[in-house]
Amino acid sequence: MDERGTDRGATGPGSGRPAGRPKSGSAQARNPSNPRGQGGGSGRAQGGQGRAPGGSGRPQAAQSRRQGTQNRPQGGAGRPGGGKKVSGSARKAAARKRQERRRRTIVASVVAGVIVVAVVAVALVANRQSSRSTTAGYGHVATFGGLSRNHVSSAVHYAQTPPVGGDHSPVWQNCGYYAQPVRNENAVHSLEHGAVWITYQPNLPKAQVDVLANMARSQQFVLVSPYPGLPAPVVASGWGVQEWFHSSGDAGLTQFVSKYRQGPQTPEPGALCSNGTGTPQ
Repeated sequence: MDERGTDRGATGPGSGRPAGRPKSGSAQARNPSNPRGQGGGSGRAQGGQGRAPGGSGRPQAAQSRRQGTQNRPQGGAGRPGGGKKVSGSARKAAARKRQERRRRTIVASVVAGVIVVAVVAVALVANRQSSRSTTAGYGHVATFGGLSRNHVSSAVHYAQTPPVGGDHSPVWQNCGYYAQPVRNENAVHSLEHGAVWITYQPNLPKAQVDVLANMARSQQFVLVSPYPGLPAPVVASGWGVQEWFHSSGDAGLTQFVSKYRQGPQTPEPGALCSNGTGTPQ
């Protein structure tokens, strides 16, 4: 038996070719017009199938990209100020800033108000001081400052008539009524002790003189005496203050005595207006 027969007998008819190759004869018999046979078509189909996994790989990549896009944080939420949700600590910080601004505004307003009040007060005080007259006259109290208080034995030239203060005698004039003039230097010392010195023109009617004498006799720290060359019928003087009156019955005279007899202007309050010099009537 030849070798081909032996091979056919061993493997069966048509099995002499390797198992992995198609039968070329049968392919050409079924489709004579296809020189390549079905093996070529099958190869393309298999190639197409081979590309299909590759093609299916591309949709998987697209799906992975979509998933990556979904996993990335949204731009509006990730960027500062782009709709970012404000945390509780940020809200508290903003509230504190607003409270601080309000507090500063309130403090600034209060300080400005205090400054305005202070300016107004200073202006009022300055206006009041400027309104104080240093020229004696009727209907107002003239005030004088910077008066010296030295004890001297010689005569003193005073700027006011009668004087309202300044250097004076070491001995004061006893308070009361005098029908004759008294020395300026002694009377000024009585003013330093808180006396009110009422002077009158020598030709003042007797009835008015009696009114003044009664004022001196009825209360302490009132000195009454005539004064030649007096600029007004009646002049009332205290330490650093003076006012003129048309008559002894002027209501302002009583008010002046009540305010300045031992008043706040007195340099030596509580000092005596007796045991000095002179004998009042």
